[in-house]
Amino acid sequence: MPWSTPFEEPIRLRGGATLITLQHAADHVMQLPKDVQQQERWQIAVENLINAAEIGGGWLMFARIAMLRALNGDGDGR
Repeated sequence: MPWSTPFEEPIRLRGGATLITLQHAADHVMQLPKDVQQQERWQIAVENLINAAEIGGGWLMFARIAMLRALNGDGDGR
């Protein structure tokens, strides 16, 4: 499944931006500070994004859920 594949429902960020595709989500993670990227919740999100891109199917849903969990993990919206 290409990185341009959209999520079934976009992920809305607190600042008003929207993550529409797997690539948008991956880009968002890559813009985080390195120490934040290394946190377990973000590592899980990245793993699920990669699985969605490589395998497809239900992994797209898992990737969206993992991103939402990572975004809400510490209450600061990163």
